[in-house]
Formats: sequence, structure tokens, C-alpha cells
Amino acid sequence: LAIAKPLCKAAYRVLHAADIGVGVARAIRAAVSGRPGGVYLGLPAKLFGQVIDAEAGRKSIIKVIDAAPAQIPAPSAITRALDVLKSAKRPLIILGKGAAYAQADEAIRAFVEKSGAPFLPMSMGKGLLPDTHPQCAGAARSTVLKDSDVVMMIGARLNWLLSHGKGKAWGDAPKKFIQIDIEPKEMDSNVEIAAPVVGDIGSCVTALLNGMGGNWPAAPADWIKTVTSKRDENVAKMAPRLMNNNVPMDYHGALGVLRTIIKERPETILVNEGANTLDLARGVIDIYKPRKRLDVGTWGVMGIGMGQAIAAAVETGNKVLAVEGDSAFGFSGMEVETICRYNLPVCIVVMNNNGVYKGTDQDPTGRDPAPTVFVKGARYDKLIEAFGGVGVNRSEEHT
Repeated sequence: LAIAKPLCKAAYRVLHAADIGVGVARAIRAAVSGRPGGVYLGLPAKLFGQVIDAEAGRKSIIKVIDAAPAQIPAPSAITRALDVLKSAKRPLIILGKGAAYAQADEAIRAFVEKSGAPFLPMSMGKGLLPDTHPQCAGAARSTVLKDSDVVMMIGARLNWLLSHGKGKAWGDAPKKFIQIDIEPKEMDSNVEIAAPVVGDIGSCVTALLNGMGGNWPAAPADWIKTVTSKRDENVAKMAPRLMNNNVPMDYHGALGVLRTIIKERPETILVNEGANTLDLARGVIDIYKPRKRLDVGTWGVMGIGMGQAIAAAVETGNKVLAVEGDSAFGFSGMEVETICRYNLPVCIVVMNNNGVYKGTDQDPTGRDPAPTVFVKGARYDKLIEAFGGVGVNRSEEHT
């Protein structure tokens, strides 16, 4: 218990069988209320030897009611945020995974569209509005971060994924930040937040939408033109690379094919991890619906992809496409046995470049392979075949 406490949101221990229901209910509330997080619930060995009357056991089970109650933002915070947003000459909205988790999809979409501002989805915020939406600035990320003057963050944090809101990526233009977050301690954590809005995202966005009224001014036309032009320019530059037929296949050629698969099957859940594989797929593969992309998130931990794929398939029943770097796959690749055992609808694509990044490093002593270099030409497809799955090995595109 003491080890678990600093590693999760809360940690509890149940010592008596009659308290199992209370312990589970408390753990659920702690996990999903406020900012969600993992909870450790310890059930020690001596608990399992206890006896309880079956009827008493049934009555001890608690139905958790309103586990994540709404947290309504202060009206003054809403007014302040709208005043700052209205003053913007170059507004930007950033949608984080917290926005996707909130499941306030209709309100978020209505607010973004009514604002007219370009939006930038973080990797697991993709799909709240389609990546092909005319306001999406994903393909102009550098431009909007550098040149924006007011940035509204919805369920996103100024952590390392956004360079902490500082430095070269954000340019020299002065910026005002509006932040919507359920955790008040998140405000001012890296830069000054001019308009903090504390509350659950659904309540906050709904209040903002209501406060905009019926005559909200359009986003400045010159800013929209700048962003749209840069986005279209970058998309045009990328298009030929995604259609190449190089032999052997390169990242862009392979991802171009997978991009089409997701476009044709938008209900598919995309799991993505790796180094180059993650970095490139994040920008190449468009997502069209919310909560259809799972990746390493804030912690940047590799090895969770197979677990995510299994969980997504079991929980939703949807087909899952797991796009894995060879190194990332190696951390938990044996989970293909679980996928085959339960006949789960999971397709795993391993981008095999024989190691980490380029797979071409050399040991300076010349004695051993470098730790970033794997066995050349490894046949990962044979691994799933060993458990009754279907394996395919390709070095060039086949239709």
C-alpha cells in the first residue's frame, strides 16, 4: 500500500469481507471523479479466507451513484475567458485527451465551430472533430503555435508535449492562455494563465457556448487564410510521399495505405506506439471520430500497445488496428497469444526497420551489436502464426 500511494491517484486496502463493496465503491469514485486516475485497491491474502453470509454479501454491494458529479465553473471565469478569446487577432484552440475523455462531443464541436478559430488536436484528442475539418490546423501545427496570440486549451496541459508553453516552438509573439481544466492546481503550472476556467469540461464548454450569444464575431479572416494556406501547402507536399511505391516500403508509403484503411473504416480503433512509427503516424493517419486513437500519451511509455489493443477490442467490440514500431512491439509482443486465444478482432502492423530509429547504430568496440540494432529481417509474422493467427510479411505494397 505504501509503495502504491505515490504512484496512483489513491490507494486503499480492504481487511474485512463485509467491506469489499465499500472499498470497490470508494475506489471507483476516486478513479473517475475530478481528474481521473488509477486507483490501487489492496485485497490481502487473509481476506480470502473469510466467510460471509451470501445474502449479507449481496447487500454489501454498493451501486455507485453520480461517481463523477458535474463541477460548474464560476460565471466570472466564463465571462473572463470569453473576453480574452474575443480580443484575439490570431486565436487557437487546443483539444487534449481530457476533452475526449469528457465525452462532451457535441458541445465541444458546437463551440469550436461557433468560435471559427483554428483547432489543434493532441494525439488522443483527434477525432472530436475530424482531422479533415476545415478548421483543423494539425497540418499547420508549427505555424499556429508560433503565431497565435490567444490560445484556449480544452482538456490539454502545457507539459512536454507542448514544450511547456515556452521556447522556439511558441515563437516570439506575446500570448494569452485560456485553460479549461477540472484541476485548479494545473493553472499557472508552466506559464501564466490569463483566464483559468475550473470545472468539468462538459459544463465549462456548455457555459462558454451559452455565453457567446447569437452574434459572436467571426475569427479574423487574414488569420484563417494564413492557417488554411499553410495547411493546404503542407498537405500537398506530403501527398506524393504517401503514394510512393518504394521497394522496400518506407514509412510514408506504408502509412499512406493505413491512412486509407482508417478513412474507409472510421469506426476502427487505432493503437499506435513506437519512435518513428508514432511520430509519423500521428500526423499522417487522420481520425474521424472521438476516442478512436490510443497511444502512449503524456508518459511516452512504450510497450502498452498490445494491452491497449486487447482492451479496446474487448470493451468496444470494434476492430482494432495496432501500428507498432518493432522496438515497441517487442516489449509486449507475446500478447498476440491472448489476442489469438480470445479470437479478438485485432490487426497488428509491425514497422520493421531492424531496430530503434534507423537500426543502423554500431557498437564502438566492434564486439557486439549495438543495443538499438535488432536481428535483421526478423519475421514477426511467424509469431502470430505460432498461435493460430494469420501472418503476412511484405517489403512492398500489394493490392
